[in-house]
Parts: sequence; C-alpha cells; structure tokens
Amino acid sequence: MSPRLRAVLLLAGVGAAATLVFFTVARSPDTVRDTVDGFGVAGPLVFVAVAAPLSCAFFPGPLLAGASGLLFGTALGTPVAVASGTASAALAYTLSRHGARPLVEELTSERIRRWRAWVERRGFVAVLYARIAPGMPFTVVNYAAGLTRLPLAVFLAATAVGIAPRAFAYAALGGSLDDLGSPEAIVALCVLVAMALGGLVVLRRAAPGRGSSSPAARSAAPR
Repeated sequence: MSPRLRAVLLLAGVGAAATLVFFTVARSPDTVRDTVDGFGVAGPLVFVAVAAPLSCAFFPGPLLAGASGLLFGTALGTPVAVASGTASAALAYTLSRHGARPLVEELTSERIRRWRAWVERRGFVAVLYARIAPGMPFTVVNYAAGLTRLPLAVFLAATAVGIAPRAFAYAALGGSLDDLGSPEAIVALCVLVAMALGGLVVLRRAAPGRGSSSPAARSAAPR
C-alpha cells in the first residue's frame, strides 16, 4: 500500500469520526446522555464507544469527561472518562501510524525528525509532559504520537496516568452541576488549579536554556 493511499485512509477515518459527530450525537454532550441513558449497565461501554471517535474528531475532551460525571457520577464517571480518553488516544494513534506515517517519513523536515527523536528517546516522560502541560491539544498529540516509533503500550500508559487527574476533576464538576458549591466540586476546582500550576512547572523545566530542552518546548517558546 502506497504512503499516499495510507494518508487517504487516515483522512477517511477522521472523516468517519466527524460524521459520527454531526449525524449521531449532533455535537452535544446532552445528546450523548440521551443516547446512553437507555443502555443500563452497558452504559459505560456505550459511552466509551461513542466518546472515543468524538474525541478523534476534535470534540472537547472536558465536555466528554463532564458528561461522564453527569451520567454516571464521579466514582464511576472518572474511570469511564479515563477509559474513553485512552481509547480515543489509541484510535487516533492507530489512524495516524497506519495512515500518515509512511508519507511523513518521505516528506519530513529536519525539525520534525528532531521532535520525533526526542519523543522516541524520552518515551513515557515525553507523553506525560504533553498530558500535564496546560494548553497542549489532546487530539493533536494523539495524532502526532502515531508519527513516531513510540510503542503503543508506552503511549497509552503515559496517557492514562496523565489524563486521570483532569478526568476526575471534570467528571466531578459534571456530577455536581446542580451544586457547584459542594465539597466535591471545590476539590475538583482545586485539582484543576494544581494541574495548571504543575503544568507550568513542567513547561519551565523543559524550557530552552535548561540544558535538555525539548524540540516541543522550543517550538512553544515565544519568537
């Protein structure tokens, strides 16, 4: 199979996910809730199956995690949100690796080669940085990781660990929409603040001029 045909298949996969967004759930977490409500104990699995391709089509992850909390409560909604985020990462990674990677290897620039080498060298830590750092686009990271030689198991392990705190926070907020002054909601907000501050520390440590700066950090630095 030629690299360009693989790229076409990648675009077809993303297009299929986007079709699901527009025609199945109408780009609304409320519609997701209506869809899942009738499935009983199978609801969490249905939610993961719906949320994963939604995220691949760039639907906001916080809204999906919040919908998980709204549907299932914080205790169950948190692992469901982590599972759906990890499943989405696996799907985007797979689409990218088997669709675009050969083409990118033909056309890649030296800058992209350096970025890929850094991710492949740092592995788990590189992905964990990307998950913790504020402002890093979740879905873009998923597709970009598929262009590296990073093993899928390492990528998914770092993803699950990195997204867990925010998944809890958004699920807790979703489950507390009727009482945002509750202890659960306050803890969730504290977790989000702590993650933002921790992410800034991560970016500072990876910033240029600190010895082992990353290509990603150099790309994000002001010009």
